[in-house]
Amino acid sequence: MRWPRRDRVRVVLRRLYRAEVPEARRFRYALLGLDLVSIGWIVTASFLPLSTPVLAVDVGLGLVLLAEFAARVGASARPWRSLTQPLELADLLGILSLLLAPLLHGGLGFLRVLRTLRLLHSVRLITSLRSDLPFFRQNEEAALAAAQLGVFIFVMTGVVFETQHRGNPHITNYSDALYFTVTTLTTTGFGDITLQGPLGRLLSVVIMLAGVTLFLRLAQTLFRPNKVRFSCPDCGLQRHEPDAVHCKACGILLNIPDEGEG
Repeated sequence: MRWPRRDRVRVVLRRLYRAEVPEARRFRYALLGLDLVSIGWIVTASFLPLSTPVLAVDVGLGLVLLAEFAARVGASARPWRSLTQPLELADLLGILSLLLAPLLHGGLGFLRVLRTLRLLHSVRLITSLRSDLPFFRQNEEAALAAAQLGVFIFVMTGVVFETQHRGNPHITNYSDALYFTVTTLTTTGFGDITLQGPLGRLLSVVIMLAGVTLFLRLAQTLFRPNKVRFSCPDCGLQRHEPDAVHCKACGILLNIPDEGEG
């Protein structure tokens, strides 16, 4: 019996988004590339005057991202339920801000930074990285902590830029906002750029508190002894020393595979 066309399309989409076959992994790497291109354009556009070509690129990029969003939702087992997920809603708002740019004349552009949240939650991509790149597999926690810090910096830079560039003469593009964000979250605080108004002060507090927390987490993953991810067959402990012979929690004999000598 032949499946309806819609069901066949969903099967193909699920394979691309979830399967661990080479073509599916290449597809997800391409999606990461698309995300990076969209983020790069958001940064680049902050240096350009609002013009017809800039708005045209916004709309074109928005259409591509909308098509990918529709494909991702179509690959879900429960499409309508997936639309209620916070990350999916954030992604959709970011896409709409691009599509509506000509009508809004660049307004609500800060919503575009919400697309960066996808970079933290692409579980299948993380699985592909773990299996494809030994370096990532050995340093997974540090890599994820660095990614979280990087995404936080970019998102807060976008929020600072969009809330300040219209009224703060010291913040005219993303580089100014990035400079302020980094000096604030590192508590350096040179003071040559400050945020204006109660909202600006609140943003500064959030950047400092969250930035210190993320820096501490990254430092912990960098300086504590490296461990491997291997589930103990008896107690389920996930993290062990690379040369562990017995589980330190229950004492059962382990058989942790190594990378071998190549």
